[in-house]
Amino acid sequence: MLYAILCYNDEAAVGAWSKEHDARIMTDLLAVQKPLVEAGKMGPVARLMPTTAATTLRKSAGEPVILDGPFAETKEQFLGFYVMDAESLEEVVQVVRDLAEANPGMGSYEIRPVRDFFPGATTK
Repeated sequence: MLYAILCYNDEAAVGAWSKEHDARIMTDLLAVQKPLVEAGKMGPVARLMPTTAATTLRKSAGEPVILDGPFAETKEQFLGFYVMDAESLEEVVQVVRDLAEANPGMGSYEIRPVRDFFPGATTK
């Protein structure tokens, strides 16, 4: 089954990391990802640009409105995601524990099963 691992953290704190600190964290995260990629279990991985680069389409009773930036005000922002093919939720939870250990500071990871959307699409 495919699972999405959604990564949330304080964007300002992550944005304040030095290039060297960020590079160390990326190296540590890649070390967690590498065996999953080699086993064919890791799908797309993306680190999102800051929320200041976001555009939001807000639906209302009339025409949709386009806004610069995110719409919601939250303490943590959606910073990136992983897609993983796993036999069980427990397998994904262990990977997320490893990712959390490699990524210092606060934040959270949300795990969601991915449901097929397009007719003919398949997941394990």
